[in-house]
Amino acid sequence: MNPTTVTIAADVPCQLAENPLWDAPKQCVYWTDIPAGKLYSLDVTTGRHRMIYEGEPVGGFTLQENGDLLLFRQNDISLLNGQGIVSKLRAFTDNGMKRFNDVIADPRGRVFAGTIGEHPKGGLYRVDLDGAVTKLFSGTGCSNGMGFSPDAKKFYWTCSTTRHIFQFDFDAESGAITNRSVFYATTPDEGIPDGLTVDVEGCVWSARWAGASVVRHAPDGSVLTRLRLPAENITSLCFGGTSLEDVFVTSAQSEEANPTPVPGLFRMGVGIRGVPEFRSRINLPATSAS
Repeated sequence: MNPTTVTIAADVPCQLAENPLWDAPKQCVYWTDIPAGKLYSLDVTTGRHRMIYEGEPVGGFTLQENGDLLLFRQNDISLLNGQGIVSKLRAFTDNGMKRFNDVIADPRGRVFAGTIGEHPKGGLYRVDLDGAVTKLFSGTGCSNGMGFSPDAKKFYWTCSTTRHIFQFDFDAESGAITNRSVFYATTPDEGIPDGLTVDVEGCVWSARWAGASVVRHAPDGSVLTRLRLPAENITSLCFGGTSLEDVFVTSAQSEEANPTPVPGLFRMGVGIRGVPEFRSRINLPATSAS
């Protein structure tokens, strides 16, 4: 991989920037500042960013087929349309759950959604097209980054609590994940695995909280490259740009007494293509405006 230059893509002060997501038709990237309850978008053609939502904290979100954003908030799943109107689709909570965290759409439009909260009651859920929610497992305090192999036969899930990235066999027809095994376990000096994405070569890119880096893993889990960034807590990343060869990276401010907000979004040209993210197809009538 060629040497990489890191630039600030959007100098928006954020407390906890997360969930960058590329929208190819609009040539923009979205991200959330969770504790601030804000969502932003950056138009990479013009270089202009704007806030598109302010309200209840959003832990993660997906793009629906029609371009709306499906929001996974503290206690509900909602929809943000192109006019900025938020509609609540369904309430959801579970014992020990603080809020939703990272989420990802699968090839059929279902959504895998993780939660953060009281350990070990946090876990992973699958939201089917009709909005039905199935709990897949618990056993974490912080469910984090997920991804699919390029052939969609493998599913990756990050447990930040135990510092493990796990892999599963994935069945696209049923949405089932089976045969869980350890893909990679970080050591304390590597930082905590956080957000995750996958490239066309089947390599897994892992953001490292308290590690100031993004790590590229081979399909067998071995470390290929560590890319350093000018922020300590790297939270998540996504591929974007015209050819999907740029990586957009979010970070969080430090946990010291008087932390300095970090730029909302970094950008790296890596020369390796990412796998396009799937779009969700959750079909629920709105229960109320929010």
